[in-house]
Parts: sequence; C-alpha cells; structure tokens
Amino acid sequence: MKKAMRVFPVFFACAIAHSVIAADVSDQAHWPNWRGPFLTGMARGDAPVSWNDTTNIKWKTEIPGRGHSTPVIWGDRVFLTTAIPTEKPPEPAPAADQGDQRQGRRGGPGGGAGANIEHRFEVLCVDRRTGKVIWQKTAKTARPHEGYHRAYGSFASNSPATDGKYVYAFFGSRGIYCYDFNGKPVWEKDFGVQMRMRLQFGEGVAPVLDGDRIILTFDHEAGSFIVAMDKRTGKELWRTPRDEQSAWSIPFVIEHAGRRQIIVSATKKVRSYDIQTGKLIWECAGLGSNVIPAPVHHNGVIYVMSGHRDPKLMAIRLGREGDLTGTDAVVWTQTRGLSYTASPVLHEGKLYTVTDSGLVSCFNVVTGEPYYHQVRLPRAYNFKASPVGAAGKIYLASEDGDVIILKMGEKFEVVATNKLTDQVFIASPVIAGGELFLRSQNRLYCISESRRK
Repeated sequence: MKKAMRVFPVFFACAIAHSVIAADVSDQAHWPNWRGPFLTGMARGDAPVSWNDTTNIKWKTEIPGRGHSTPVIWGDRVFLTTAIPTEKPPEPAPAADQGDQRQGRRGGPGGGAGANIEHRFEVLCVDRRTGKVIWQKTAKTARPHEGYHRAYGSFASNSPATDGKYVYAFFGSRGIYCYDFNGKPVWEKDFGVQMRMRLQFGEGVAPVLDGDRIILTFDHEAGSFIVAMDKRTGKELWRTPRDEQSAWSIPFVIEHAGRRQIIVSATKKVRSYDIQTGKLIWECAGLGSNVIPAPVHHNGVIYVMSGHRDPKLMAIRLGREGDLTGTDAVVWTQTRGLSYTASPVLHEGKLYTVTDSGLVSCFNVVTGEPYYHQVRLPRAYNFKASPVGAAGKIYLASEDGDVIILKMGEKFEVVATNKLTDQVFIASPVIAGGELFLRSQNRLYCISESRRK
C-alpha cells in the first residue's frame, strides 16, 4: 500500500478559531487525551457522585455506528470517533465455519467481526453544554482487511487527542487525521500498513501528544514500529522498528535527568526511546502477553503492567541505559491482583488496579505492598473501561451499566453505585469541569449535579 499524506492550508483560520473557543476556559475543563491531564487517570476538580436514568443527566446524545474510543474534551468541545457500516454484513457462517472461528482459524474466539465490510470512519465534535453535534466529518471510507473482537472491539477504539487548537483522530491501519476545532481538515497521513492483530481482536492505541510531536505505536503480528510526527504538518520525523507482537498499551512520555524519553510496554520487553531520534535508551523484559494497561510514573519510577498470561506489575527506576532485565533497576514486582484490560490510577503514592472480573487492589508505589488486595466489589461485575479519579474518589464504569465509586485511601470503601439502564461501558469515563462523561455502546452522557449551563 502506498503511503500518502495530505496537508490542508487552514492553520491561520484554526488559530483564529481557537482564540475564540478556548478563551477564559479553566484547566479543569480539559481532558485532552485518553488518560487525562496528568496521564495518571486523575482529573482536576471534583465529579458527581449521584445519578440514574432520570436524575442529574444534563444531556444524552445518540452516537451513530460503533466505537469504543474514549472522548477527549477541551473547553466546550467534546471529540470522539466512530465507524459506521455502509453495507449490510454477510449472512452468518455455517455451523462448520463457526466451529473454525471458535478454534481460532477464522479470527479466534470472539475475533474477526466486521471484516471486509465497508465503513465510514467518522470524527464528531459535540457541544459540551447541550450535547448537540456541532460537526461530523468522514475521515475515510474503507473496507477493513480484518475485524475486531465481537464484544469488546470496534473500528474506532483509538481515542483521539487534542492540544486545544487541533484534534487528532487516529484509526490505526486507516491513518491519522488532523482537524481544527471547526471541523476543517488540516492534514492526514496514511502509514502504508495493514496491521495484523492477534486473533483479530482489533486495533486501539491512542496517539500521544508531546510538544510539537505526535507519537504512535503499531504493535502487531508482523512489522511493528513506533513513529514520531510533526503535529503541525503530519511530517514523519523518525520511525523505529520494534521486535514485538500485538499490544495495546499507549506510549508514555517522561523527562528524566534532562532527557525526554518515550516508554512503551509490550510482551517481549518494555522499551524506552529518545524522543528526538527514536534511538533505544533502555529495555527490560518481564511482562506477560497481550499488554494493554498504560504506564504511569511517580518520582523517577515507571510502573508497567500486564494481566494476561504470566501477569506482572513492575516498578522500573529510570536513569540507566541498556538491558535492565534482572537488575536492581527493577525495584519491585507483583503478580496478583493485576489488570488485563484496564489501566491503573496513580495518586498520592498509591496505585489502584481493577481486574476484568472486578477485584480491586491498592498498592504502595514505593514498596509494592498492597494496602488492600483483590477485594471484590459488592456484586459481580465485569470491566473493560479504565478507572478514573477525582477529588479522592475512583470511578469504575462496568459492562453492566453500573458506575461504582470508591474512596481513595488505604482502606477499601464504596461511596456510591449509580446505574444507567441497558447500557454497557467499554470506553473509559471522562471528568472535566466538575462533570462526568460516559460513552456507552450507542450514547454519550453528560452527568452534572450542579446542572451548570
């Protein structure tokens, strides 16, 4: 496939639009990327603690198509992505073929949905005050070469990112697209790759913004790499091959001892790259397979986690180069109570995790010892959404439509449980400006106790 990039001459118009949109907006009104303003899952300010189908719902908006990308917010603009099929799916496969699917020969258990069906890949901008769709743009129309996990996947699982001037929508194999806040296209980039994900479980890694750069990872079954781009033009700055298989963990950018580096978790090794050149700084083996949770950082230590086969949580001290496997740079490890899908929340020296089956743990980030460990919630839940935190509380959005709120601290305590009927949460919650935003399978909710206008 030929690589392609298009640049549209709208930078000056975008800058003018931004000066109007973002004026007088407090920092609490921003959730610019998947893991929030601090990349720890923590929000600025507070969030609601009580709601149901008829109470404290400021608005709800139907979202067309299918997408599990977590929204991002800047001021009064909410951005999200979706994929809308333009044709009907084929008839169900005969029983023999369905058996093949269960054995992994046609996509693996749960994988391969939606393949070879034409979709429109869409970017939406929603008015945060009213829930009205301000604009909806088709980034690309394409027929995906492979599918996604039937229950948990989508063709729009990569959350977008924004810097307050532009929004960057990443569709993996379908490329990345930059728009201004009025929906005008600025540039687009096709990387010339068709990712081959393990068992066709689907793509879904968010872009990461740092200064004038965008960092993207393409970890799949053949030809993995990491790439840095100029966010202003879409120009590729460097591309570094990676000896990795399918993984879904986002890159994490941190500066340590005057050197800015990108840390990427994956199955074979956790690796750090120089953000200017893409050259390897250090690497460390030890995580298990199918790495999904995002790294977090505290006081010169990076925390990385996997929860599939051979689960591991590792605390790796920054400052060294080369292969750190088996060295004392690995400060501590844990193997129980770890997340397979959900990323952790880190706050005030405590690391909070939730397993897919709803076991919650809180670890001391200095020692790795748990304050509480694998505590079950009041009833059985399943989780794919990552928890988020605000004002001493953690919000856990379940597949069952319940959002369980826990008190942060050394003791396990449930603050509240709130339910939205017939909803499933795969996308992670978002908190901005004292309001909670929840994306279900087909709706976007804004929850506000103050009902502020």
